[in-house]
Amino acid sequence: RFFKQYLLLLAINQMSSSLFRFIAGIGRDMVVSHTFGPLSLLAFAALGGFILARPDIKKWWIWGYWISPLSYAQNAISTNEFLGPSWNQIVSGTNETIGVTVLKNRGIFTEAKWYWIGLGAMVGYTLLFNLLYTLALSVLSPLTDAHPSMSEEELKEKHANLTGKALEGHKEKNSRKQELELSHISDRNSGISGADSSDSRKRLVLPFTPLSLTFNDTKYSVDMPEAMKAQGVTEDRLLLLKGVSGSFRPGVLTALMGVSGAGKTTLMDVLAGRKTGGYIEGEITVSGYPKKQETFARISGYCEQNDIHSPHVTIYESLVFSAWLRLPAEVDSDRRKMFIEEIMDLVELTSLRGALVGLPGVNGLSTEQRKRLTIAVELVANPSIIFMDEPTSGLDARAAAIVMRTVRNTVNTGRTVVCTIHQPSIDIFEAFDELFLMKRGGEEIYVGPVGQNSANLIEYFEEIEGISKIKDGYNPATWMLEVSSSAQEEMLGIDFAEVYRQSELYQRNKELIKELSMPPPGSRDLNFPTQYSRSFVTQCLACLWKQKLSYWRNPSYTAVRLLFTIVIALMFGTMFWDLGSKTRRSQDLFNAMGSMYAAVLYIGVQNSGSVQPVVVVERTVFYRERAAGMYSAFPYAFGQVIS
Repeated sequence: RFFKQYLLLLAINQMSSSLFRFIAGIGRDMVVSHTFGPLSLLAFAALGGFILARPDIKKWWIWGYWISPLSYAQNAISTNEFLGPSWNQIVSGTNETIGVTVLKNRGIFTEAKWYWIGLGAMVGYTLLFNLLYTLALSVLSPLTDAHPSMSEEELKEKHANLTGKALEGHKEKNSRKQELELSHISDRNSGISGADSSDSRKRLVLPFTPLSLTFNDTKYSVDMPEAMKAQGVTEDRLLLLKGVSGSFRPGVLTALMGVSGAGKTTLMDVLAGRKTGGYIEGEITVSGYPKKQETFARISGYCEQNDIHSPHVTIYESLVFSAWLRLPAEVDSDRRKMFIEEIMDLVELTSLRGALVGLPGVNGLSTEQRKRLTIAVELVANPSIIFMDEPTSGLDARAAAIVMRTVRNTVNTGRTVVCTIHQPSIDIFEAFDELFLMKRGGEEIYVGPVGQNSANLIEYFEEIEGISKIKDGYNPATWMLEVSSSAQEEMLGIDFAEVYRQSELYQRNKELIKELSMPPPGSRDLNFPTQYSRSFVTQCLACLWKQKLSYWRNPSYTAVRLLFTIVIALMFGTMFWDLGSKTRRSQDLFNAMGSMYAAVLYIGVQNSGSVQPVVVVERTVFYRERAAGMYSAFPYAFGQVIS
């Protein structure tokens, strides 16, 4: 009996897996599949002979009993158990065993052959569901187009084709477009930093205070991993940043570069206050005053590498939500809207203001459009300092040029902008004003201007004995990483970090750090009366507004959920019709309890199953928005529950 039951459970497992694969194949959407799954489970379980006994199933539903896989499984597993020797005592007053009596009372067949019938049914349903799953994959097409939206240029060309208006020189323009975009962001780098060209800064309706950021002998360490201790390491801490120093200034676009493991992202996270663990040492100042994270989050922005946004709101609504919660209450609605319009124009998203964000790589915005939206979401907070983690990663040359043009526009407003970047093209690299280069192990080896055609950087490294000259037309960024690698250090027998510390450039940077670490005359330290820009009530209203839009524009969740509720109401109403009037038998009691059990369980199972894919997507958005200081956890939960 034990092995027979084990074999049956294996067959039931295979049947269930095949069933839910088939449901996923015909659902073609996670939310739809999560809804159809509980619905099929409800139908099979309610008609499987456990919730309602077979003799008590209405005649218009009895067909469901005979096609339910769980009815065959119930008969098989019950006969295997109750026809065994453990239940062979004779019931007094009858000639039947306890097991047979139980089976009859529950409307289950009493013949031993039903075990083999049930086992065969499980095998048959497994083959059937797998066949239907294969057919669903072959025949059914996706519910949505699995590609990002077209770029603005493609939309304009399509519009011209539809209206019959030719785009003169369109091919010639396209062939030169990338070149012009790249030159637009690199030509301005003429050896004069953006900090000295304040007259060309773009003025916006909301003023802000330009702020500098300095860090001196900054160290960051974490507890030594157990794996390294097992290898004989005796230190208690692992040092990731070994006393780095530098400064980031308003109107200056700084590139933070280094090989993998150099600590560039670690440094940026430390400066931005995104490190929640570990040990930070050293001096970090904001325009001469010690950095306080609770106030720094209000005047800084952080553009993550993964562009995380709510998929069912538009570009304009994303910016409205960010501005609503991050701009101070003193900014009225009209000025806030004007500022949002200016930011959309700055990042060149005005033509896409009504486009839904969508899911990355599935629908909605293209990758570079999402990058620009990420920048815009931070800009509408009117920050003085912006950190960008690899804004051009995953983009082709043209898309990277568009994003870098947006970054340059941001710098031209007078803000302090720092970007980590990984092996950029020549034009992208030379669009930066200054470079903060790190080596593996968390030490800086060059901090200074890039120069026209990277002249300053090239001159510095070529003066080091043993460094090969750069070839004509070679990418300075690639050359720089090659000649400063760990292999080059070993071959030349030098330490680039020590070479930098002995250079005049290092001394000039130290003097600049000292100068910027002193508060300007007449300035005041940053101070905000509250942790968040807006009140608790405003946070609740804003979160409720966005969540309402997100759910309303998600028909795969709202419509399917409504349909499921209607279907389950009709099923329960017809299955349990007139059930309350039958109260004479013990089986009537079991049927009533089964109906209540099903009503309580399956509505909850369906709701929890269908909402999980939606919440999973929004959860990552919540982490980003909370880290940006938009709201606390309760207003977000309030918006989720009420909407």
